[in-house]
Amino acid sequence: MSEPGRDEEGTWLSPGVAGVGAASFFSDAGHELATSVLPAFLTSTLHAGPAALGAVEGVSDALIGLSKLAGGPLAADPRRRGRLASGGYLGTAVATAAIGVTTAVWQVGLLRAVAWVSRGIRSPARDMLLTSLVPPAAYGRAFGVERAGDNAGAVLGPLLAAVLVAALGLRHAILLAFIPGVLAAACITVAARAARRSVLPAEGRRRLSFNLAELRRQGLARVLVPATLFEFGHLAATLLILRATDLLHGPAAGGRSLTAATSLVIVLYAAHNAMAAVASVVGGHLIDRRGARWVFAGGGALYVLAYLTFAREQHGVLLLAAGFLLAGTGIGLAETAESVLVARALPESLRSNGFGVLGLVQSLGDLGATAVTGLLWALVSPQVAFLYATTWMVGSVLAALTVRARPSATAPRQD
Repeated sequence: MSEPGRDEEGTWLSPGVAGVGAASFFSDAGHELATSVLPAFLTSTLHAGPAALGAVEGVSDALIGLSKLAGGPLAADPRRRGRLASGGYLGTAVATAAIGVTTAVWQVGLLRAVAWVSRGIRSPARDMLLTSLVPPAAYGRAFGVERAGDNAGAVLGPLLAAVLVAALGLRHAILLAFIPGVLAAACITVAARAARRSVLPAEGRRRLSFNLAELRRQGLARVLVPATLFEFGHLAATLLILRATDLLHGPAAGGRSLTAATSLVIVLYAAHNAMAAVASVVGGHLIDRRGARWVFAGGGALYVLAYLTFAREQHGVLLLAAGFLLAGTGIGLAETAESVLVARALPESLRSNGFGVLGLVQSLGDLGATAVTGLLWALVSPQVAFLYATTWMVGSVLAALTVRARPSATAPRQD
């Protein structure tokens, strides 16, 4: 099928693109609300320990990568994308909110797994909706809007959690995560309707296939080299929070209490997410003007500076704030660029499969990075752990600047 007929570049910010961004915003606000409350819910309400939390989160993180890979072939059919996306957002909302009525840890684990599988399945469909709504020259800005919505939701979610827990308690706070989740499903439905008007009729239903051999022939492996290196150095934000909390309390930090340090770090993490939202929008514009490889390399370079900041044994609030802001800017630039690099490297018929493979790389890479870094932290030192992650980030920058993807028919020359 040929590239869909879409509006000129000047009108790229359509209701459909805005709908995708709003869906990411509401969905992330909902599941971040529940995620913020989940540790306290497991320990104080269900009387479980850290091992239970680790098991629940570990299984969920593994499942989201596999479900993203499976979602690629499913999203290849334009007639299926809208249902996949809206169903995925709604499934995430229902399963996440239902955690609020659980009475056993296994129930939490099951519902968390369902929510994360729904997130994974919908991701390639959502990304394909975006590419069908804008011309290739505006991919950067469109994915920037989606990433900005996601990161802005990550700012609102924990703030909502703090207010709702204080007013209503843990269970009711989790149950209310259903509201932003339903709003997300409504927004993606608006985007799906706009996308259906933008694409040409499909010639029969497509055969479900991962198309891995064809993806390799199209050069996806070269596109994923810098992304893979980046993800193997991309640490979960919880490690940044833990490191900052350790540095900001105790005698060396002026006698600051653990409670005061935790509250301060939460503010710094919110600033990290806010900066990621801004960087996603700015990075999207830069991608369309300068090229995705350069923006991706910039994101990796900022992470190098951020990790070196966290590796230092220092107790200054301003320096740690700079580390959070650098990391937030880095992820805003890099994640937006990764999606655009895949979109521009592949023809429309293979693009959803490419998004699925990228999702698998992101999930498994992040899981491995966090596990190895945590082990190095426990066995050696936090400095060695952050320097390990820094090495991967340096490799991703070098790869982004030296490994060139095979241009597709839709790829602008600057990439």
